[in-house]
Amino acid sequence: MLLSEIKTILSAQVLTGEDDNALENIEINTACGSDLMSDVLAYVKDQSLLLTGLINSQVIRTAEMMDIIAICFVRGKSPAEDVISLAKQKGVIILATDLPMYPACGRLYQKGLRGRSHAQIL
Repeated sequence: MLLSEIKTILSAQVLTGEDDNALENIEINTACGSDLMSDVLAYVKDQSLLLTGLINSQVIRTAEMMDIIAICFVRGKSPAEDVISLAKQKGVIILATDLPMYPACGRLYQKGLRGRSHAQIL
């Protein structure tokens, strides 16, 4: 799924200064919704979107380690400018939506974006 589609589905805004045209070329293969970065480290693959309500720099550092392309902050949360700056520096795109995590994940799943299956984890 293209990141531009995700932006539309979640009624999200882009916080990293990327324009909508850049989002048209970014493919997201899977998504993960978690506020626990230990779970993200254990289960997320590259080319993923992370949905989280955690807005500190640890999220950006985790995304960098796991080759996560984009983060969408849920529940109307917005990170501080230093977190946005770190994301820009590391090349991680940040979106933000007012949706709670469960409905945001549900909308993406309904439109065809999946996470890793249990069989892929084992």
